[in-house]
Amino acid sequence: MDKEKINIIDPDEEIVTLCAGEEEIDFREIAGICYKGNFYSILQPVVLLEGMSEDEALVFRMSKAEDNSDIFEIELDEEIISAVFLEYEKLLKDTNTEEDDH
Repeated sequence: MDKEKINIIDPDEEIVTLCAGEEEIDFREIAGICYKGNFYSILQPVVLLEGMSEDEALVFRMSKAEDNSDIFEIELDEEIISAVFLEYEKLLKDTNTEEDDH
């Protein structure tokens, strides 16, 4: 996918539609992660894409267009993808630890 623009279907469900040309794909937003000065969104397709399993998600680097709309660019650098998922796992661990303390 090239640069996609976000279309929020229902903010309560955290479902976004990314448009690439004429193709539209709905995603669930799993998390937003800051890493090395960039913001990344971990998204999982509502309907699995060919070759994906249920526990897989994609990492998109987010930026702003001139009109202030969000642009999602799929991240292809394996090192960055791994680092973003590592940050996500740390966030989950910290959240679970805080819940256990209460």
